[in-house]
Amino acid sequence: VQLQAFGGGLVQAGGSLRLSCAASGRTFSSLNTAWFRQAPGKEREFVAAIKWNDATTYAENSVKGRFTISRDNAKNTAYLQMNSLKPEDTAVYYCAANFRGAPISTTPGLYDFWGQGTLVTVSS
Repeated sequence: VQLQAFGGGLVQAGGSLRLSCAASGRTFSSLNTAWFRQAPGKEREFVAAIKWNDATTYAENSVKGRFTISRDNAKNTAYLQMNSLKPEDTAVYYCAANFRGAPISTTPGLYDFWGQGTLVTVSS
């Protein structure tokens, strides 16, 4: 499975962006998918996740109500809609995945597949 994240860019505070995570292969519908981010000098942190069957979503507290994770299994793509962006959201955003039998986790090490990252910069 290969993941490719895209959609990042420069946006003013209060603006919106939608990130996409495109997966190769036929197993996307069996994958839990997550988004992580890493700001300069900081550790990679969990942002949001969605289970393989689209039944349950999870989000880190600081993005709840602003970010929405979703997926379209027919398109082998997961999304992260980011609204009301803040300068502290500036980071490289990574999509990640593990198989449906694995737990949804905030720990990067529990994900088997990673995209290359896309940079989101929010100016004040």
